[in-house]
Amino acid sequence: MDDNRDKRTHASSDDTEIDGEYHFVRPEQRLYEDAEFVPQDEATEVPHYYAPEEKKPREKSGNAHRSGALKTACLCLVCALVGGLAGGFISWNAVKSSITADAPAGDTTKPIVSTTNIKKVSTETASANEIYELGCRQTVGVSLESTYANIFGQQSASAVAGTGFVITADGYILTNYHVVESAQKSGYKVSVLFKDKSSYEAKIIGFDEDNDVAVLKIDASDLTPATIGNSDDIAVGDSVFAIGNPLGELDFSMTSGRVSALDRSITTERNSAPINMFQFDAAINSGNSGGPVYNESGEVIGIATAKVGSSGVEGLGFAIPINDAADIANELITKGYVSGKAYMGVNIDNRYTSMYAQYYNMPEGAYVYNVESGGCAEKSGLAAGDIITEVGGETIGCYSDLNAAVKNFKAGQSTDIVVYRGGEYATLSITFDESKPESGSNGVSEFGASGIPKQ
Repeated sequence: MDDNRDKRTHASSDDTEIDGEYHFVRPEQRLYEDAEFVPQDEATEVPHYYAPEEKKPREKSGNAHRSGALKTACLCLVCALVGGLAGGFISWNAVKSSITADAPAGDTTKPIVSTTNIKKVSTETASANEIYELGCRQTVGVSLESTYANIFGQQSASAVAGTGFVITADGYILTNYHVVESAQKSGYKVSVLFKDKSSYEAKIIGFDEDNDVAVLKIDASDLTPATIGNSDDIAVGDSVFAIGNPLGELDFSMTSGRVSALDRSITTERNSAPINMFQFDAAINSGNSGGPVYNESGEVIGIATAKVGSSGVEGLGFAIPINDAADIANELITKGYVSGKAYMGVNIDNRYTSMYAQYYNMPEGAYVYNVESGGCAEKSGLAAGDIITEVGGETIGCYSDLNAAVKNFKAGQSTDIVVYRGGEYATLSITFDESKPESGSNGVSEFGASGIPKQ
C-alpha cells in the first residue's frame, strides 16, 4: 500500500505535516454563539473535544461550593430558554468555583430551603411515574411577554418561557435568573402556570446574576414544595429525571438519563465567571431552563440550566447543583440579595484582546476603562488605562479571568493585584467592597469602547 496515500487519507484539517508525518495540532479555541433559541439551520459546527487531565477521586463534603482546575472542551452551550433577544458567547474554563459568603454573625434563622431534616419521598427508589406525578405538583411554567418597538415605531411582543419549581408551601419558586432577566430589567409581568392550569402573577424576590439563580413569590398557600436532596451525594452513573416545558409548548414533559460528569465549570456571557454544574444526558430543550432535576428518590438535586446546541451533538445537558442554589435561595428570600460577595467596581474594555496586546507589545490582561469613584479599586490606586495582569496570585489574561478571580474572595478580604502602567509593573493592595444588593454582580463589568489609548 502506498504509505503516502495512507497518510493523506488519515490527514485532517487539524493535522500538520512534520518530517513526512502528520501530527495533531490543537485548533485555536473558538467561542460559539449563545442564544435563548437557536433554529436548527443556524446551529454551529461540531466542536473539537479534548480529553481532560485525570482527576483524583472527588471527596464528598458538606460544603456546597468546591474549587478545582477543570480541563474542558470548547462547546456551544445554549441556555434552555424560549424567546428573548439577548445573545452572547460561551466557553468552558479551567478555573476555581465561586465562594458564597457566610451568614452574618448571630444569624440563627433556620434555612427556608434545607437539605437536612426533610421528609424523604421514599427510602426506596421511586418509579419514574411516581416521580413524574410528584414533579407535576412541584414544577411550574414561568412565562413573560416582553414588548418592544420595531423600526417603524410599532409595538411588538415576544414571549419568553422557562420553568421553575416550588420550594415552600407558601409560594416561593426557584428558577434561573436568565428566565426572568428581561422582566427584572424592563419590568415585564411574570406569570406562573401550574399543571392544573391555575395561573399566578409572580414577583421577583431576588436574584444572583453571577450564579444564574432567581427566586419568585406568588400569593398562594398549601402548595407542594420540592424535597431538596443533597447534590454532594450524586455520583456519575446515577439516574436523573428532568421535568420542564420544552419549546414553551410541550409543558410538563419528563425526560430521563444519567449523571455524566461532576464539577463542570461553565461560562456564558451572562455569567462571565464560571458556574459549577454537573453534566447529564437527559434530553433538555429550549424552555427547560430553571426546571428541577430529580434523583431516583424524587428529590431535587439540580436546576436544568444549559445544553450543548451544536448540530450533531446530543445528550449534553448541565444543571446547577441544588446545594449551591439552596444556599443562594435562602439569602435571597431572607435578605433579597446574596451578602458578603466581593465587589471591585471597575469597567473593563473588552476590545483589549491578546491580538491587540501582541500588536502593541503590551502584556495580556484586563484593560481598565474606568474606575468607580470612591470604590475599593480607586482607593487601591487602580486607574483607567491600567492593565490588570494578576489578582491574588492568579494570572489575568482577559475580562473573564478577572471576573472569575474576584469571585474567589469575600467582601472585606484583601489581596494584591499586579498592573501594567506606563511600561512598568506595579503591585497594589485592594480590600474588596461588598456587592451592591441591586447589582447582583461582583462589580467587574464589560465595556466595548470605541478605542483603546496606547500606553
